[in-house]
Amino acid sequence: MNSWRASASQSLPGPDDITRIVLANGIVVLCRANFSSQSVVISGYLDCGSLSDPDQKLGLADFTAQALMRGTERHTFQQIYDMLEEAGASLGFGASVHTTSFNGRSLAEDLPMLLGLLAETVQEPAFPPEQIERLRAQLLTGLAVRAQDTRDMASLTFDQLLYEGHPYSRPEDGFTETIQAITREDLIDFHRRNYGPRGMVIVIVGAVEPKRAVDLAAEALGAWQNPLQEKTPPLPPYKPPLQSVSRHVLIPGKSQADLVMGGPGPERRSADYMAASLGNNILGQFGMYGRIGDVVREQSGLAYYAYSSLNAGIGPGSWEVSAGVNPANLGKTIELIQQEIRRFVTEPVTPEELADSQANYIGRLPLMLESNAGMAGALLNLERYDLGLDYYRRYASLVREVTPEWVLEVAQRYLNPETLVVATAGPQEG
Repeated sequence: MNSWRASASQSLPGPDDITRIVLANGIVVLCRANFSSQSVVISGYLDCGSLSDPDQKLGLADFTAQALMRGTERHTFQQIYDMLEEAGASLGFGASVHTTSFNGRSLAEDLPMLLGLLAETVQEPAFPPEQIERLRAQLLTGLAVRAQDTRDMASLTFDQLLYEGHPYSRPEDGFTETIQAITREDLIDFHRRNYGPRGMVIVIVGAVEPKRAVDLAAEALGAWQNPLQEKTPPLPPYKPPLQSVSRHVLIPGKSQADLVMGGPGPERRSADYMAASLGNNILGQFGMYGRIGDVVREQSGLAYYAYSSLNAGIGPGSWEVSAGVNPANLGKTIELIQQEIRRFVTEPVTPEELADSQANYIGRLPLMLESNAGMAGALLNLERYDLGLDYYRRYASLVREVTPEWVLEVAQRYLNPETLVVATAGPQEG
């Protein structure tokens, strides 16, 4: 058994088989070879996101990111997609609060083309007027759909309440009026001031030797400079709610109501993270959505779905419970979830519950890393959160050292049953 564990641990990525190089212009490149397939995945991010959006033009970072593939100084929108389609490859962009991310895949032989296209789209977007208006129409359609989606509106409202006065309260995709206010000149200006090599990270995983992968990345992007690139605005201090707050979004004609309730959570870099994550697994993830799913859905039959989630990133996270219910059951469901959270912060989880979750975490890690995309995402997290190249080799011991008492201590630090944020969306409650 011990030899099997040692072998399994050694098969996980570590300092001996992850190549990390910083190019002369500051771009970080991480590579890991995998010759079990002939494909390759690229993933990464640039150091700009909706944190730089002005309030009156919220959604600008995401609009810019999605516009990159709509045409460059060298290729039209159609030519770009023809290139990708002929190679059976893909490339896409999107923006979040802190970063603009990209993901692509191709056969290993087409990696030079894929990296070249990545370099072209981030450095030379043309923002063709006709394509920009088509994209704007698509974005506005998406916002109209969001406004009628009870699940999306409950989530959006929860963020507004939990992070009131903080940038995290703003949706990255903006609002109808802010998307309408964005001009082509805004896109050009945002790109000019925010896109550059500083803070950029590229991960390459697949059937390519790391040295060649680094050389190809350097060839494509190593000469990129942008002296106008601005620093990302700092996150302001976060002040969690001091009392319970709730809001209902009325969406007539719906047969389902959705709710999101909870409170703040730890940052991903926090020492509390692993205990909170394992605790969340017990609360509303493991098996049939943990305790929450068992009490609210299985035993009481009140919800179509019910689970908890821990969202941890660069800044203050959230610890929340989501459920979809018959509108007539909304009040009962909220009460049941409050009761379960109250139990969670007053009684330690059982040793059996924790042992099951720990085994689940340790056992599923190799499965998560089996694909090139899974491995690329894992390496990206090492860099984004400064976890260390040996993190996945240490992962099992980090999981095993969590105790029921530690889970309780962390739960009490973040989840207060008396100051829960409750956001609901749907028809008028029955």
